[in-house]
Amino acid sequence: MQCVFVQFRCTPGKTYEVATAIYDREIVSELFSTSGDWDLIAKVYIPDDKDVGHYLSENLFDVPNISRTLTTMTFKAF
Repeated sequence: MQCVFVQFRCTPGKTYEVATAIYDREIVSELFSTSGDWDLIAKVYIPDDKDVGHYLSENLFDVPNISRTLTTMTFKAF
């Protein structure tokens, strides 16, 4: 499985609504609220037989009130 981190910027006042919608889909391993430019960060494991972009688009990015995302690919855990 490929581990990626996805940061979310939400419509103002909708962060908790977005977090609940993401969590309810049972796609993310971990989901945190954050300070700074992004409202949420999620740790997602992508199945080996799936394309990262398609998987995230089909399973996560259609959640209402997400205004922007940033996906960080990972390579090696220490």
